[in-house]
Amino acid sequence: MAFRLRIGSRPSRLALAQTEIVRSRLASMVSDLSAEVVEIRTSGDRLASASLAGVGGKGLFIRELEQALMEKRIDLAVHSMKDLPATLEPQFRIGAVSEREDPRDVLVTRDGSPLASLPKGTRLGTSSLRRRFQVQRANPGLEISPLRGNVDTRLRRVTEGGLDAIVIAMAGLRRLGLSAGVRFTPLEERDFIPAGGQAALAIETLANISSPLLDRTLAALNDPRARFETTAERAFLAAIGASCATPVGAKATVAKDAVTLRAILFSSDGAAEMSDELEEPLDVDLAPSAAHSLGARLGERMLARGADRLIANE
Repeated sequence: MAFRLRIGSRPSRLALAQTEIVRSRLASMVSDLSAEVVEIRTSGDRLASASLAGVGGKGLFIRELEQALMEKRIDLAVHSMKDLPATLEPQFRIGAVSEREDPRDVLVTRDGSPLASLPKGTRLGTSSLRRRFQVQRANPGLEISPLRGNVDTRLRRVTEGGLDAIVIAMAGLRRLGLSAGVRFTPLEERDFIPAGGQAALAIETLANISSPLLDRTLAALNDPRARFETTAERAFLAAIGASCATPVGAKATVAKDAVTLRAILFSSDGAAEMSDELEEPLDVDLAPSAAHSLGARLGERMLARGADRLIANE
């Protein structure tokens, strides 16, 4: 008899594409599984034109999915990892982290122009303070405009002339199959550290629910490298007390025999910034505890340098 699994997803095209990645992977790896996708509209979907920080933050994209988990209407919820708060409520857990996509941000323009060559007065769209301050640091002459909506809506702002450029995540373009039809320039991680968890998919479930079949399902989905990297990034964000409004980037990179965690933090007006990084030998088992320790230590080091004063001005 097939194990029936209900996978919760937001109804946007990108969210459903991401959930299909999870569902198809399970179909290929767990033979006795019957998986169905349950679409759940969240507050964030209904408030597509509002400022996230002003109406409740990124938690707006997960609240209804977590309610469905509590009511046992779904067994798993698939999220963009960067939409999750750094610390979950105790009744929930991240059961798996799927293989990570390209975590870089990209600049989209009508002609493929690089960021440094954009003329003064170029209208660039982003509602992320981190992205705003990073692009303005590279090109101070830009005029920044707010940008919300799904990936297609954002791209149309450029193609139809409402904006000259936007900055979005590479992962969204690739998962929607749009990277071949869009003029874009990747922004290198060293100068444009992405949001913590960017390009990773988090599979959330109830903390107190476990069974051999569910555990086997989560094990099939989990990518140890992506789990290690995002655990370090989230531990850093938790350590400094970052909120959805904090202009902060964090990226861990697992290499052959070492792991590096790099972070950048801006004040709320972009006038001050702080960056730091830690590199250490790689834990051979990619243990989440080692990743958590790495993130916490970098957070403590930046707090000792005054990161809390930057955050206090939000």
